[in-house]
Amino acid sequence: MNIRNVAIIAHVDHGKTTLVDALLRQSKTNLGKGMEEKELIMDSNELERERGITIFSKNASIEWRGVKINIIDTPGHVDFGGEVERVLNMADGCLLLVDAKEGPMPQTRFVLRKALAMGHKVIVVINKIDKPDARPDYVLDKTFDLFVELGANDRALNFPVIYASAKQGKAGLAADLSKMQDINPIFDAIINHLPSPIDNIGQPLQMLVTTVTADNFRGRIAIGRIHNGQIKAGQNVAHINRQGQINKYRLVSLMTFVGLGRVDIAEAAAGDIVAVSGIPDVNIGETIAGVENPTALPLLNIEEPTVRMTFMINDSPFAGKEGEYSTSRQIQERLYKELETDMALRVENNASGTWTVSGRGELHLAILIERMRREGYEFQVSRPQVINKEKDDKILTPFERVFVEVPEKYYGTVIQKLGGRKGELKEIRTVDGITYLEFIIPTRGLFGYRTEFLTDTRGFGIINTSFYQYDVDPNNWGEKEQGSLVAHETGATHLYGLVNVQSRGILFIEPGINVYEGQVVGQNSRS
Repeated sequence: MNIRNVAIIAHVDHGKTTLVDALLRQSKTNLGKGMEEKELIMDSNELERERGITIFSKNASIEWRGVKINIIDTPGHVDFGGEVERVLNMADGCLLLVDAKEGPMPQTRFVLRKALAMGHKVIVVINKIDKPDARPDYVLDKTFDLFVELGANDRALNFPVIYASAKQGKAGLAADLSKMQDINPIFDAIINHLPSPIDNIGQPLQMLVTTVTADNFRGRIAIGRIHNGQIKAGQNVAHINRQGQINKYRLVSLMTFVGLGRVDIAEAAAGDIVAVSGIPDVNIGETIAGVENPTALPLLNIEEPTVRMTFMINDSPFAGKEGEYSTSRQIQERLYKELETDMALRVENNASGTWTVSGRGELHLAILIERMRREGYEFQVSRPQVINKEKDDKILTPFERVFVEVPEKYYGTVIQKLGGRKGELKEIRTVDGITYLEFIIPTRGLFGYRTEFLTDTRGFGIINTSFYQYDVDPNNWGEKEQGSLVAHETGATHLYGLVNVQSRGILFIEPGINVYEGQVVGQNSRS
């Protein structure tokens, strides 16, 4: 069967999930019960819908004029780099989605660099051209500059461009909304410009596992792309794990994607993305191969963690009152379960009965904490710490690139604050009353800054970060000498009590919260 495997790359809030909605609907894909009325179909996770970001990669499949198009939704945020690497490994080409006003953003740069390094063909889709202040020509120039900056070759620089309004479900080859009728130009571009997978059906079976999910009836389900050969339901296969050990199993089921769901099939061939069950201990990045002469595919290289936190059981006076799962065994099981699907996460057991959890950034760990909290887990965490490296007797610390967009009147405060956190200003420009700033700053200097940034810019500022490199630690970190506001008795907080305290500093709590004697409830404004 004719196949195209497409990954969609976009910055947070540039309309990626909305575009996938339009593609699924206009291809008359059977979305399944209860999905026809929904928006943002691909963001199935509650946290994704709330934050408007894609965290977990997902698959969908569309059939268009006899061609099967496998759509792979990539996480846009750099902290989910582990997800990004896996997704691009499944694709043969990419749709790069760019906002018609904002242009390419830092998170786009991170994923695009990976895609170009893998040699993927890219189609540029300039979205949201229905915005009143859209500037598609400027955005196209900036996108071309980004390709050049990332070292794209002549083939990659000759990218096709589609203009679209995903919200209205329209696309075209020119930036004129009135001449657009439907989303078909995107389908045509995918079929005409992106390569179909190389036909390796005659070779021995090799499939790289890129996602693992669990099912109550089928057990562990491994999802991945067949790189070589054919696979049949019920056949015997060899599972090659990360250590190179080979175990033989019989496949219980073989499934492919149709719309957003999975359906059982009898066989599949090289180039397709399938889900198999019957291998109990399969993990991400491992190979499923033919029984005769099994050969492993290269392991996926995932970037190292840069931030760590200590997780521990809740031993505060309110222990056991909020969560359903609060024992050491339950928390440990949950953390190890996360390791099965999150390649960029690391968990270490400490002698004191705590766990050191390391991830790709603040957001990566924050999302894990929030998901565990919603699932009913109760635990404590320490403040985040950066993971330093030692090289040639020097301590190297992770640095981030910080991209800031603020109304002109606020940029002075931002420069002052980031300067005080060891940030180095690299670029400043003002366009239409909005100032764009770029800094290089130690990761440690960013801890706790986002909330401060929103306050300083009255909520109008946008801040984005991406990992830059390891460099020499500036060292002379001066801790802020500020006092704390402490509760003097146990009970529930009241509005009138908090109003009186508010003038003395920043409060961490709101009315109606239970506090205990000695609990830190705020930061004193005086040092």
